[in-house]
Amino acid sequence: MIQLRPSDARGQADHGWLQAKHSFSFADYYDPREMGWGALRVINEDRVAPGTGFPMHGHRDMEIVTYILSGALEHKDSLGNGGIIRRGEVQRMSAGKGVLHSEFNPSADEETHLLQIWIEPALKGGRASYDQHRLFTPDNASQWVLVASPDGRDGSAVIQQDALLLAAHLGPAEAVRHALAPGRLAYVHVIRGQVSLNGLALAAGDGAKIADESELAFQGGAEPGEFLLFDLPPAA
Repeated sequence: MIQLRPSDARGQADHGWLQAKHSFSFADYYDPREMGWGALRVINEDRVAPGTGFPMHGHRDMEIVTYILSGALEHKDSLGNGGIIRRGEVQRMSAGKGVLHSEFNPSADEETHLLQIWIEPALKGGRASYDQHRLFTPDNASQWVLVASPDGRDGSAVIQQDALLLAAHLGPAEAVRHALAPGRLAYVHVIRGQVSLNGLALAAGDGAKIADESELAFQGGAEPGEFLLFDLPPAA
């Protein structure tokens, strides 16, 4: 089963300094049919105006992954961590039993475009932690790049869940495949361009919920496509 989640069906929010699109229910956007997919709870596509951002606020019991599409984001938290991430880098924060953090666009003239991803942890009440990684040259990756995993293999960020987050960038006629173990769920989010999934055409902003599939075949379209794939544990 592959169920399309069209880009224009996503929730939207205009806060002036922040333009947001929500793949699943978040903040003032609520759709009882779109509360996440398995352990995947949030995919927010955010555009943050120069010199603005999210002031210090709290989270708990969530694995938060930030994937930069353009611009930069400056992080500070109550654990004493701080840093700036840019395109080709990923930030991971395990909120655990509780953490405060802020995220700001440090540029005076450039918008920050990012995806904020929340994945529910396997166990609640863990230790809060933070790290950031340089992953790959994002515009030249016609193969899978492992962004996050439970064991940190291949230089990926470590998340407290039996889930994989992979990225790929496909040009015309390029292809990648991914095998799903029995019972596993998956979700695809297209960042830009075009890609087909088992023959289903997807464009920028589109998503797809996947269940009861053993293999996923991705093919690049006429416009180079960048996308994320979540390989998720069976639904509880």
